[in-house]
Amino acid sequence: MSTGDRTSRHQPVIIITGTPGTGKSTHAQLLVEEAPIPLTHINVGELVKDHGLHEGFDEEWQSYTVDEDKLLDELEPLASAGGIILDWHTCEIFPERWADLVVVLRCDHTQLWDRLEKRGYPLKKIQENNQAEIMDVVLEEARSSYPEEIVVTLSSESMEDLERNVAAVVEWIKAWLKDRERQDGGET
Repeated sequence: MSTGDRTSRHQPVIIITGTPGTGKSTHAQLLVEEAPIPLTHINVGELVKDHGLHEGFDEEWQSYTVDEDKLLDELEPLASAGGIILDWHTCEIFPERWADLVVVLRCDHTQLWDRLEKRGYPLKKIQENNQAEIMDVVLEEARSSYPEEIVVTLSSESMEDLERNVAAVVEWIKAWLKDRERQDGGET
C-alpha cells in the first residue's frame, strides 16, 4: 500500500476546488468550525506564497508560478496523515490517492464576475476565470483526475448555499468516519 493511501487514513483529505471567487476559503473555514473532527484548512495559494513553493511572480497574471514538485513534497506528509482540507483553484495536481472527497464549487458567471471585480482582479484575469467557469474547466479537471463517486459539484451563490454545502460535507465526514470504524473493526 502506498504512503497516504486513502484506505489507511483515519481522517479524510477533502479537496475544495473551483474557479477563483466561488467561495473555497469561506467554505473551508466554516467546515473547520463545523466538522465533527479537527480539520486543518490549507489555503494552497497562501502556502505557495508563504513557503516559497514557486518559481517567481507573474506580473501579467498577478500570481505566482507554482513549483509543483516543491508543493507536492510539502503536502505529502500532511495528506498522508489526513485531517486536512486542501483549498485551491485547481485539483488535478493532487495525487488520486490523497483525495477522499473532491468538492467543486460553482457560481453563476455574472455573480462570479462581480466577486472578482470587487477583489480588484485585472480585467484579463476576470475574463479568463469567467470563461473557465462557463466552460466547466475545474469540474472537468476533477472528473478526469478522481473517481466519479468522490467528486461532488455544489452551487455557491448564496449564504444558504454555503450553509447547506457545509452541512452536507459534515454529514459526509460522519458517514466516512463510521465507514472507517467498520473497516477497522473488520480487520481485528
